[in-house]
Amino acid sequence: MSAICNACSSVVSGSLIALCMFLASLSASAQCGTTGIAFRSGETLSYDLYFNWKFVWLKVGSATWNVTSSTYGGKPAYRTRLVTRTAAKYDRYFTMRDTLTSYVSQSDLTPLFYSKHAFEGGTLRQEDVRYTYPGGKCHVSMTYRRDGGALQRASATVSCAYDMLSMMLRSRSFNTASWKKGHRVNFNLVEGNKCQQRTFCYIGEKNFTVEGTGKTYRCLVFSYLEREGGKKEKEIVKFYITNDKAHLPVRLDLNLRFGTAKAYLTAARGTR
Repeated sequence: MSAICNACSSVVSGSLIALCMFLASLSASAQCGTTGIAFRSGETLSYDLYFNWKFVWLKVGSATWNVTSSTYGGKPAYRTRLVTRTAAKYDRYFTMRDTLTSYVSQSDLTPLFYSKHAFEGGTLRQEDVRYTYPGGKCHVSMTYRRDGGALQRASATVSCAYDMLSMMLRSRSFNTASWKKGHRVNFNLVEGNKCQQRTFCYIGEKNFTVEGTGKTYRCLVFSYLEREGGKKEKEIVKFYITNDKAHLPVRLDLNLRFGTAKAYLTAARGTR
């Protein structure tokens, strides 16, 4: 949706321009959009991060996820940003300094732009993704750089694609009323300089109690799965999302390149 109606000249009437924009947005959202948005502008979620070190779970840092109203390409958009930081005293063991930013349309969460600047375990990765929707297809233009090396460029055209943040927003809008355990949602994920098929698997409902607080959430549980090179599927993240209108991610179990970690929601403001 970032390049809508280029053919509409300045002499075309305002009503025709609006119609052109509307039809172009339908072309994109018919493939990649969703309904039932579970958040609103101003939502900010805070998390504590724990890392498994020699069978002991240590609190090592924090993360903040917020959503704000913005614009992209002159159109209304939501900007969502996830910032993850480990405490400096743990840098000798591992480091995580990540900033992920995603823009999606306000009307139906169609992905528009994504960037990731991640310093993890001594490796710096930088990537940008731009989405356009020519002819009702999703075209992604990717740039990727690792440790200051050469800039790699790639592109792909698929029915629809997401980055990790836009897919997280979409997953919060899933309607699981008719789903059975094991229900799978396949999608194309843009990561680095690749666009590859990934899977969300619905695990079912489960109550999750935050240790030390006595607070219990009724959750929908999803597993994010990857498969590369014909290998067996591997779980990368397990999500616990509250089974209510806000669909808040309250717990994430992560299998990282350098170990396993967990994130627990500690505060939420500006929610539905």
